[in-house]
Amino acid sequence: MSQATAVIAPAKNAFPSPYEQPAPAGAEGWRDLYAYNLVFQENRREAEEAKFWFCDSQHWPTVTKPFETIGFEFAVGCLGQYNSRQLLIPTANGIEYRIHNGYVFMSPVAVDPADIEARVPQFMERAGHYFQNWESLLANWHTKLKATIDELESIEFTALPDAIALEDVLAGKGTGPATELLADYDRLIALAYRAWQYHFEFLNLGYVAYLDLFMFCKQVFPRIPDQAIATMVQGVDMELFRPDDELKNLAKIAVRDGLVPHFADTSDAAVLLAAIAADPAGGAWTQAWQGAQDPWFNFTTGNGFYAHDEYWRDVPETPLAFIKGYIERLQNGADIDRHVDELVAERDRITGEYAELLDGDALDTFRGKLGLARTVYPYVENHNFHIEHWTMGVFWRKARQLSAVLHAQGFWPRANDMFYLRRDEVREALFDYVNAWMVGAPAIGPDYWPDEVERRRGIVDALSTARPQPALNTPPAVITEPFTLMLWGITDDQIQNWLGKGDAPEGTLKGMAASPGIAEGPARVISSADQLSDVQDGEILVAPVTAPSWGPIFGKIRATVTDIGGMMSHAAIVCREYGMPAVTGTGTASTEIRTGQMLRVDGNSGTVTVLD
Repeated sequence: MSQATAVIAPAKNAFPSPYEQPAPAGAEGWRDLYAYNLVFQENRREAEEAKFWFCDSQHWPTVTKPFETIGFEFAVGCLGQYNSRQLLIPTANGIEYRIHNGYVFMSPVAVDPADIEARVPQFMERAGHYFQNWESLLANWHTKLKATIDELESIEFTALPDAIALEDVLAGKGTGPATELLADYDRLIALAYRAWQYHFEFLNLGYVAYLDLFMFCKQVFPRIPDQAIATMVQGVDMELFRPDDELKNLAKIAVRDGLVPHFADTSDAAVLLAAIAADPAGGAWTQAWQGAQDPWFNFTTGNGFYAHDEYWRDVPETPLAFIKGYIERLQNGADIDRHVDELVAERDRITGEYAELLDGDALDTFRGKLGLARTVYPYVENHNFHIEHWTMGVFWRKARQLSAVLHAQGFWPRANDMFYLRRDEVREALFDYVNAWMVGAPAIGPDYWPDEVERRRGIVDALSTARPQPALNTPPAVITEPFTLMLWGITDDQIQNWLGKGDAPEGTLKGMAASPGIAEGPARVISSADQLSDVQDGEILVAPVTAPSWGPIFGKIRATVTDIGGMMSHAAIVCREYGMPAVTGTGTASTEIRTGQMLRVDGNSGTVTVLD
């Protein structure tokens, strides 16, 4: 099945069972690539088919290779820990996850209604402490995370030497570099796990505070649109936008100092940077470029969950191409700045209008909930830079370094082939290398892993030829789990659309009204960051999902349409902060719309209309 083939049969009451959905041709045996607890087991069929599973293509839009499962295992596991074990959120436990045909599916775990009341006072005590001490605890969070990143940076994977260093022998050290190599791998995994613990220490509280405001507003303003509530917290100074701001600043310096000719060709970063450094007028630009590298260029064009994600610091041609784009826009007289003051003015206008409808205790309660939501809201996006981008950028850099070491020893054909192994298998291969070095005999891995990696590569490639189902099994009568609604946009209406039972007229797609405004223009359908350079001025971006690092193209496009995502998804938040219409959670826009088709995107009603 090709990527462009729609996979949903019309007018059904349920989605396919994972037990009845075959793998694409050539992907037979795919279950062997993943740990036993990550796939649907035959002897658990009754229990697994009783649950509703949705595909989290918002965070994992492509096939996940065996090593890359570390992303959702750590992330979703830690999310659950903070819901159900640390904060004891009354109405939300964790989320189960499985791999099916290479894609990640999730099923929220319900809280027993009998337990909700008992969890309320425990949640209030635990969450209340964080809300009351937000700034000091967040400052401590930054200290903890930076120490974790520094420790990750300190890890260096190199080939084992011919002999242990003489100074270690004479000093009576007693251990060799093989011990340290194994320990460093264990440390690499443990540090990533620690970072994901930190990730959710504040994130769920950010959602809780916003949801609390959301539910209160729905109660006292029964007809208030969801977007009006979202507008009340917009216009914040987010660190997630800082990398893009650095690019804009570098473009302005290049124009100011007459460096524009150097950007005629950005395909060779070393040549371009050397030319600017040698230019008598290039000093200020070079200093700004170097100052932006750490931390702001620890930024990926993906989302941080895949080993193939490219980071600006590692591939400088990417930010240089974005800078070139900004230079061209500046020369054409365009305004490239994001005007936060306008967002703040709109925020204050909306908030003031609704506040005028309240008085007494209700007004005090509204102001209190709004103040808390605005305090914690920035973390909902800022954590992305610190964890998915910065921390995971270092993690993947070190993992690729280890993969290259074992590649040089003949363990696999290509430098980054380690990611076709599970993390437990990597440690087995590493011990094989270490043990062979210690005893002075050839390792077994070079005679085992190359063929196995090629087999797995073929399976992953085959899995990548088919789009996943949006969901599995029979959906519940009503979706009530708040995170599922707000983050992923999995609503009752959306499920009906996926089943082919929506009431949208022909030529119209329905989704989440994620960012207000109406725009018309030609569609540009892309599926990955590799296609960002294809985006032209005035187009409407249509994608399975967007990444925060796609900010540099937001000055070109008129609107955004995604397959998945709710009001608090990254795409929705970023579009609101850029003042751009967006419809998220359409389900199938990226497969039903073709590049070049004229669209009308109504971010007020959540509809996308194909005009031709």
